Amino acid sequence: MNESHTGTAGAGAPGVGAAPAALLAAFAAALADETRAAICMTLLEGRAWTAGELARITSVAPSTISGHLARLTEAGLCVTERQGRHSYVRIADAETARLLDELASYAVPDRDPAYSVPVVAAPDPLALARTCYDHVAGRLGMAVTDAMERRGLLRTEGAFELTEAGRQWCAEAGVSLAHEGRRRQASACLDWTERRRHLGGVVGARLRARALEREWLVRPADGGRALEVTAAGDRAFRDLLGITPDMWR
Repeated sequence: MNESHTGTAGAGAPGVGAAPAALLAAFAAALADETRAAICMTLLEGRAWTAGELARITSVAPSTISGHLARLTEAGLCVTERQGRHSYVRIADAETARLLDELASYAVPDRDPAYSVPVVAAPDPLALARTCYDHVAGRLGMAVTDAMERRGLLRTEGAFELTEAGRQWCAEAGVSLAHEGRRRQASACLDWTERRRHLGGVVGARLRARALEREWLVRPADGGRALEVTAAGDRAFRDLLGITPDMWR
């Protein structure tokens, strides 16, 4: 299970009740460093990274990257998520990402859109589609999550949440949302190959179960975690969510 941690104000952060000018100055100070600005530019690409990876990407010694990340976390610009044994850093939320993107565009008017930093490749077909606990991950899992968000079926700002339209979609698609203990109906799980959050929870598990039941997805003969999408699955994902193979293969 992944955990999300927001930062708490450190010794250099204004206290409760600080003047607006002090708060703005502290926020600006968090960005007033070339290394921290480089970290934010990297994270604007949309993925999450470990501290060690950010150290390599920004050419900063691992011994100093933690201090920079602490400043960004204290300012509310970044959060850390734990997935298994690893911790990953990402932009705090979509509003913060938009603000950083606007600042970067203002400072560098002719800059390219948020640039992509290569992720360490996972062996195919694991990177394409695989089981993550009991839901679908990899590029297909992200394509499903993105399509549900675009269609107004899923809210992904902060905690994942199905909308009323999403619950109706589940009923029409044969995806049961029957109560399952204390488990959340929809939850976010950090994808270790895509470094973004894909759909988990009850709806993620039931969607995978439905896909296996209808043979939209099949397990490989070797019994591994990879999932294969059948021709029927290609049609189903297109009809249900508008997902075409070029979106994830």
